[in-house]
Amino acid sequence: MKKKKKKITAFDVVVYTIAAILLLIVGYPLILVLSNSVSSPEMVATGQVILFPKGFTLEGYKAVFEDDSILTGYANTIFYTVVKTLVSLAVTLPAGYALTKKNVPGRNFFMAMFMVTMYFSGGLIPTFLQVQKYGLYNSRAAIILLGAFSAYNCIICRSFFAAIPHELEEAAEIDGCSPMKTFIQIILPLSKALIGVIVLYVAVKQWNAYMDCLIYIQDDFKQSLQVVLRRILVLAQNALLMEDAGEYAAAMADREALLRYSAMVVASVPLLVVYPFLQKYFDKGVMIGSVKG
Repeated sequence: MKKKKKKITAFDVVVYTIAAILLLIVGYPLILVLSNSVSSPEMVATGQVILFPKGFTLEGYKAVFEDDSILTGYANTIFYTVVKTLVSLAVTLPAGYALTKKNVPGRNFFMAMFMVTMYFSGGLIPTFLQVQKYGLYNSRAAIILLGAFSAYNCIICRSFFAAIPHELEEAAEIDGCSPMKTFIQIILPLSKALIGVIVLYVAVKQWNAYMDCLIYIQDDFKQSLQVVLRRILVLAQNALLMEDAGEYAAAMADREALLRYSAMVVASVPLLVVYPFLQKYFDKGVMIGSVKG
């Protein structure tokens, strides 16, 4: 039997048109950055690269991998992202699971305290003083511990765990499992979608963060990649303002501009590689987060 061709309606035309426009808006900056990273520094500095590369060169990537500060920042960012994600999972998942138990003393009180932190915070200065008082200033622990627990992620975990049939836990208890063993061996294997969502949220946020390192880290060898990229951007802008330096300033600005685009591409690769593996959990995670009762 021949399949009937779907009739294209005016609504379909509008939807596809909007989707195409959004694709151009999102895709053009990505293509432009990639083209600038492999184009001649002179072409990039003069704004001649509009879409496709001009004066193809890999000098930018060569400079990136020869720059010790970028490689150090790259390693630091990977360390901060991986460790903070693991710490976040270790504190958020058990908290969300505990809040589903009606027999936990003070459950409503702790839930209310978590909710308060979503609307009010002490601010930058009290947080800085607290970090300094605890001896965490200029230490990697400050970056890992600050923001490791998220009330929003905890509520998502609570909503997910509350939807798991209670009969599974009762069966595990009859078989002699302790609450911790039930959580590790029964609940967590059923929570792969939830874990994938929390990993995605925490890892992406930490990978793109730079304010914490900028405020709480003083040593250059502990700085994240984002702080290093910001420094390169500032150097390029300062070089352009050095009118008296002549050709040296122009050459310096060209190099920094090329290095900037190449570093941006290199910094984006890990997330582009990891995201496809977590994408299947993203839609389900959005549905989990839409209900917070």
